[in-house]
Amino acid sequence: MGNDEVVLVDFNLSMFCVRVKIALAEKGVEFENREEDLENTKSDLLLQMNPVYKKVPVLIHNGKPISESLIIVEYIDEIWSDRTPLLPTHPYQRAQARFWAHFVDHKVHEVAKRMWTGKRGEHEEDKKELVENLKQLEEALGDMPYFGGQTFGFVDIALIPFYKWFSIYEKIGNFKLNCPKLTSWANRCLVKQTVSKFVSDEKDVYDFVIRYRKTIGVD
Repeated sequence: MGNDEVVLVDFNLSMFCVRVKIALAEKGVEFENREEDLENTKSDLLLQMNPVYKKVPVLIHNGKPISESLIIVEYIDEIWSDRTPLLPTHPYQRAQARFWAHFVDHKVHEVAKRMWTGKRGEHEEDKKELVENLKQLEEALGDMPYFGGQTFGFVDIALIPFYKWFSIYEKIGNFKLNCPKLTSWANRCLVKQTVSKFVSDEKDVYDFVIRYRKTIGVD
C-alpha cells in the first residue's frame, strides 16, 4: 500500500472528520487534506465525490470515494490491516464496538445538536437525556482505560472528537456535565499525539457555534 493516493475532503471543526484523521494517524497513513469552506459554499470536489449526502468527510483512496465517518474508519482498519488494529478481532466484541460508536452518533451527537442549534432555555429534556446518555457511556467504559480495554480503538475514535464540544453544550444549555470517568478517559486519549494533533480547539468550536446560531436566527 506504499503507493496509495489518499485524500481527505475535510472541515477542520467537524467531529466526523476528526475521526478519520485520527484513524489515519493511528495507522500511520499519510494523506492530502482538502479543506472545505462549509460556512460559505461546498466545493465541486465534495459534490462530485459525495453526490448523495454532499457532506464531509469523504476519503478518496486511489480515486475512489468513501463517505460516512464510521464507515471510513472501518475501511481504514480493513485496508491497512497490517498495522495497529482499530476494531477487535472477535465478532462479538466488534459488534459491541459498532453498537457504542452508533450510540455516540444517535444518543450524543443528535441530542446535543438539538441544543446547540436551538433556542436557549427550550431543551430541558434534551439536557437530561444527554446527561443520562453520557452516564451510560461511563458505565460501558467501566474501569478500563479505553472503551476497547487496554488499547485505544474504534469507540474511542468515535467519541473523543466530541469531548471538546462538551463545554459548548454546557454554555449553550446553561448546565453542567458531571462525567468524571469520561473526563479521565479523554485526558488519556489527548495524551496521544495522534489525537491531540487533530481535535478541535474549544474557542474555535465556540466561535463557529455562535456564528452558526446567528445564521439560523436563534441568537
